[in-house]
Amino acid sequence: MRIIAGEFRGRKILPPEGEATRPITDRVKQSLFDILSPRIEGARVYDLFAGTGSMGLESLSRGASHATFYESDRSALARLKKNIDELRIGDRAEIVGGDLFKWFTTGEAREGADLIFLDPPYRFLREQAGKLTDLALAIKKKHLSNDGLIIFRHDANDELALPPLKVIDRREYGGMALEFLSRSAGG
Repeated sequence: MRIIAGEFRGRKILPPEGEATRPITDRVKQSLFDILSPRIEGARVYDLFAGTGSMGLESLSRGASHATFYESDRSALARLKKNIDELRIGDRAEIVGGDLFKWFTTGEAREGADLIFLDPPYRFLREQAGKLTDLALAIKKKHLSNDGLIIFRHDANDELALPPLKVIDRREYGGMALEFLSRSAGG
């Protein structure tokens, strides 16, 4: 795994171990960040189900001001911390470990994120879709800036509606879908 562009272009990052996370391919990541490029500079980024941090680290490399990484898997957290340390960006990055559903639904509101990468394990989506809807509602209420964007990655065969949010674009890459979500009308 590597960072594709920006300040850390070409730098390798530690990949995930085992099957706990699914890294995004360089081709898909490049396509995604081509779409997001007008929104990156100075953005506050949340990387949910971050794994070893590929999306948040790419955002920081391309000019995001800060990234907060949410991950519960201990192995992924250890590798994420090493990736942040290797890039020497601890002043622009924060790691939140543990149950992100609890943190988002009961935690205090923070300064809204401009970009949120939402990439839960596919098996989780099928087993606990209701929790994901609750998470989307909490994000909209307390954590998404007014013109913020959520990038929701999931299996292309899954039709998953997150009612409090509006799908403004959808792209498919093989068996993967990327949905771009914003606040629905009425904010």
